[in-house]
Amino acid sequence: MALKIVISHKTKYKYDRPINLSPHIFRLRPAPHSRTPIEAYSIKIKPENQFFNWQQDAFGNYLARLIFPDKTTELSVEVEIIADLKTINPFDFFVEEAAEEYPFTYSDTIKKELLPYLEITDNGPLIHEFIKTLDYTPRKTIYFLIDINQKIYEFLSYNIRLDPGVQTCEETLLQKNGSCRDYAWLFVQVLRHLGFGARFVSGYLVQLKSDEKSLDGPSGPEEDFTDLHAWAEVYLPGAGWIGFDATSGLLAGEGHIPLACTPSFESAAPVSGMTDICETEFEFENSVKRIFESPRVTKPYTDKQWNDIYKLGFKVEKELEKGDVRLTMGGEPTFVSIDDMESPEWNTDADGPHKRQLADDLTKRLFNKFAKGGFLHRAQGKWYPGEPLPRWGGTELCWRKDGRVIWHNEKLLSTFADNKIVPENADKIFLETLTKYLGVTDKTIMPAFEDAFYFLWEEGNLPTDIDPREDKDGSLIQKKLGEILEQGTNKVVGYLMPLNNSFGQWHTCTWQFRRNHLFLTPGNSPVGLRLPLSSLVHKSEYEEFPKFEPDQFTKRGRFPSYKKVATNRYAAFVNGELESPKTNYFIRTALCAEVRDQKLYLFLPPLDCAEFYLDLLSSIEATAKALNIPVILEGYPAPKDNRLESLKITPDPGVIEINVHPAKNWDELTKNTFTLYEEAKQSRLGTEKFMLDGKHTGTGGGNHVTLGGISPADSPLLRKPSLLRSLLTFWQHHPGGLSYLFSGSFIGATSQAPRIDEARMENLYELEIAFSQIPKDGEVPFWLTDRLFRHLLTDLTGNTHRAEFCIDKLYSPDSSSGAFRYFRASRFRYATTSTNEFNAKFTGTYFGGLVLEKTLRA
Repeated sequence: MALKIVISHKTKYKYDRPINLSPHIFRLRPAPHSRTPIEAYSIKIKPENQFFNWQQDAFGNYLARLIFPDKTTELSVEVEIIADLKTINPFDFFVEEAAEEYPFTYSDTIKKELLPYLEITDNGPLIHEFIKTLDYTPRKTIYFLIDINQKIYEFLSYNIRLDPGVQTCEETLLQKNGSCRDYAWLFVQVLRHLGFGARFVSGYLVQLKSDEKSLDGPSGPEEDFTDLHAWAEVYLPGAGWIGFDATSGLLAGEGHIPLACTPSFESAAPVSGMTDICETEFEFENSVKRIFESPRVTKPYTDKQWNDIYKLGFKVEKELEKGDVRLTMGGEPTFVSIDDMESPEWNTDADGPHKRQLADDLTKRLFNKFAKGGFLHRAQGKWYPGEPLPRWGGTELCWRKDGRVIWHNEKLLSTFADNKIVPENADKIFLETLTKYLGVTDKTIMPAFEDAFYFLWEEGNLPTDIDPREDKDGSLIQKKLGEILEQGTNKVVGYLMPLNNSFGQWHTCTWQFRRNHLFLTPGNSPVGLRLPLSSLVHKSEYEEFPKFEPDQFTKRGRFPSYKKVATNRYAAFVNGELESPKTNYFIRTALCAEVRDQKLYLFLPPLDCAEFYLDLLSSIEATAKALNIPVILEGYPAPKDNRLESLKITPDPGVIEINVHPAKNWDELTKNTFTLYEEAKQSRLGTEKFMLDGKHTGTGGGNHVTLGGISPADSPLLRKPSLLRSLLTFWQHHPGGLSYLFSGSFIGATSQAPRIDEARMENLYELEIAFSQIPKDGEVPFWLTDRLFRHLLTDLTGNTHRAEFCIDKLYSPDSSSGAFRYFRASRFRYATTSTNEFNAKFTGTYFGGLVLEKTLRA
């Protein structure tokens, strides 16, 4: 990153009458040893009738000596410096082995050379008392110096002191405050008392406004800033002079530009000289201006570039509206911890305690931003090879698109009431109360037990020298066995109630087992995933409960107010006006309640349509409110419905992935992207990592872009399969600007999202055949896009999920719930800031959308 600045310094002295000026010395030129590259320098001094000579003092500093032959009423100085603020690592040095540990002594030669810098001029009692308070534990010399620097920073309070000169160390320690000059001089004298060679430095301090506000402590100046400043330097054998700024408690960096470095503060003054006795008015001005900035990670675009991109987005949107494209756009960005980049959970593992903690915090933040009035649902995810259990499936935030409330009191969701401990029998009480809101009998509620015979058999297979109750590092089955032996095999794990809905009416039935009780399938998963369904009667005297799937292409009206439905049903049931229906069907799905980790978990059964699901949620909330018991919803998610919107926070190896809900327009896309990145930052999640050589890279988890429609019937790719043909062809013909620009570090056949010609070259010929099968006119069945391209858009192994264009969520004709309506551009992987991701999405919108629009018109 290159960043060039101009420092402008103006000082003016106005006198009440013409006076004589003695020869003056100006120390306002960067010192020869300045580590910040100085590209240009100029100084203008008035009165212009002068004798000007550049010199170097005994310590190598540049100074301008001027003689003024005439009287004057004004003395002014204007300095301009162009500096290249390249990042400087203040720790980029090596200390000689003899001086690595403190205490050490200089060699005789070095001590002789450093004589002026070892002179002690402040020798009062307070400085001796201060030196006694230092920690002299043997350690690295640099750590010892950092601790002293921090000690002075913490001991003193900063004070902008306009008086000339420098306070004595005794004054500074007595008052416990001072200016930067006083901090620096105290540090110099303390170091000399400890045997270090130290010098006083006068120079410019440049502080630039940070691109991003800090999460920890102050973010620095609100605007770019520069001023004259003072700090100290200490001499370390092998490293040379190292700068320490006690005013900030930090080491000197690229923003510290030295002008004069001397043993004493008197010989480092920026301006020195004498005048006749007179009244003087003093004016000064310091400013800094950026004249060149190369793109950087935290600010890839200038304000003008960003505004141009933003305005162009609206122009593209108008073109899409004219062409009736009906395009929506979402994404799947991934995040990593900004504090821990080494743990397995932030590199290879999908799960981990820290990851869950940050994901939970982000969930709460995104819920308040996007899903207010919605609900949270937790689920168990996929079971990947090499992992001991199915992966934690993350959290889904779900809400109504029309803005109506689904869940009214968020404190009844356990995530927002984490300190609430529920009683042990909360699961049974909850289900018994819930039956009244559902209008069904509570006679079908049954307890679930662990299978004692299985675990006794497992215990019998253990070696004689292993006690599962004591062995905390054993296998998962041993840990589970230890828990059961401690709690007892007769302990109820949870309760369940067979439940389903038919045409708005809830039904339940009785389950019977050969062993008279419900014994769960052995395992560590929730009760709802361990039901012994195979032990239920194979052919019941009743009919199987009918199943139907709503058509995702049919437009349906608004949801009713299910809060009123649940309340009215409860009143009717309690008053005897409503009886539990006698079902003629056998139900094989159940609602489960389980107290786990002192929280109540409800495992929701699979339901056919969203109406039934929302009805059940309203009854659950009413029950939670009546009992004052917060719940955690898990199990089956809400059925697919175009009237609902969702956002998912899910785990992936090394990252947290966010499945962002699709945006219908440019404004919504802007809000979604920037809100997500800001809330992730507040949760201490970021999007950048570093390779071993320090090279900047992304999270490693990708940053996919998704394109689709508001509903399956609106999806431009389903309405016209030739659109996908146009996109594939366009991407195929422009690999550099589209496939590779945002691809990250890995490309080629074995990468995470290979192009169609990288996976298998012969695919291009087969793709031509598929293109020829697309009808040119007339109605096109929605399933055609999937059937034509599913087997071609894959990686080397035939995996559709790892292709540059992933269509496995576009339309699966196997069921109506398979119509997710969007396809994913997986090559977009490198977006370390919200503006980078936004630009990637803009690229997808601009190229993809215009290709779609032109094809639709054709």
